[in-house]
Amino acid sequence: MAVFYTLLVLFLAVFVAGFILLVMGAINFDFSNSEIPPGVNQPVKLRIVHIILISTAVVGKILENIGICSQVSFVRYMQSRKTLGLDPKLFIKDLWFAKVPVRIYQPKVPSASQRRGVMFFHGGGWVFGSLETHEKLCRSIARESESVVVSVGYRLAPEHKYPAAYEDCLNATIHFMKNVEHYGVDPARIIICGDSAGGNLAAAVSQTLASRSDLPRLRAQILIYPGLQALDFNLPSYQQNQGVPLLFRECAAFYVLQYLNGDASNMQEVLEGSHIPLDITLNYRKWVSPDNIPDKFKVRGYKPHVLLDCTTEVYEKVKRICEPNLCPLLAEDAIVQQLPESFILTCEYDVLRDDGLLYKKRLEDNGVRVTWYHLEDGFHGVINSFNSDWLSFSSGKRGLDNIV
Repeated sequence: MAVFYTLLVLFLAVFVAGFILLVMGAINFDFSNSEIPPGVNQPVKLRIVHIILISTAVVGKILENIGICSQVSFVRYMQSRKTLGLDPKLFIKDLWFAKVPVRIYQPKVPSASQRRGVMFFHGGGWVFGSLETHEKLCRSIARESESVVVSVGYRLAPEHKYPAAYEDCLNATIHFMKNVEHYGVDPARIIICGDSAGGNLAAAVSQTLASRSDLPRLRAQILIYPGLQALDFNLPSYQQNQGVPLLFRECAAFYVLQYLNGDASNMQEVLEGSHIPLDITLNYRKWVSPDNIPDKFKVRGYKPHVLLDCTTEVYEKVKRICEPNLCPLLAEDAIVQQLPESFILTCEYDVLRDDGLLYKKRLEDNGVRVTWYHLEDGFHGVINSFNSDWLSFSSGKRGLDNIV
């Protein structure tokens, strides 16, 4: 107990010191790089959330520099420290599906028929996020839709590189699909859902399962501001929202590289588009291009980007970026045509907005029914902030209501 209190005091002291140093400018973080546009929902709250997140990262860096723990470990710890306890409306249990940790949420109210089953993959750039960070969201989905929700605690980067997260999500889903009778779930009503990086994983798993005749066909996929490609970080939404919290353009590229191979040394090439040979880039322009984005999304300060070629050395390090299991927007039409009915949520002030718009077009072009909901005042991460105590956002609640 004495050790616990010593660590607690040390943490509080370092956190306060880090916050003071950040505010005083003694630690180099330029808030001028961030921008909260006038149209964002509840901008003051967003700025407060952003400052809290940056302060946490600063404290993590201090702790890393003095040899206590890594910055990534500290941020993960801070994200997962809350426990919610019992829920009067849900049975909640931690299990293992195919050696993957999962948390299952089952409504207590009796059901006259088999329920929907929702496989949920959390966001966090493949580096952060956990069963705990999305606990409130999963509880809400289970309660409000009266569905059985399975949240998947997949392995994180950079310790576990691509395709570890994808494989965990796929294997956990297959296990669930083969054992749905144990959870009172209708095999014809299984849905895959995820936010941000989890949306990427949901799209990739959906594509893999689309041609599996030995498993039930997925009823739907729900993609919440998903990241679906890493070829073009100069699409209109990347240019317009590059400094809008909670996901900066540079961070999006950094997270992809952490997931890909744990090496961010080629981040500048990725940002400028010189990480993929020109002939390959041009081949994918039919799917990944500003030309496929409706004009109304280009009026807010978009400038066409000049295509660049790349060196063989750079491409050899990042060439797996072109694999559909990492970038689902690059899947062939024959796969896309088999996908289930889809729900895509996008936010206006989100660098990943255009990934969702491009995938929407691909699905519709291939005859897949799409329900699209766009939060005009939304920002990246807003859904998971819908009920975060006093820092909740009304647009997040609207988005969740539409998902349910």
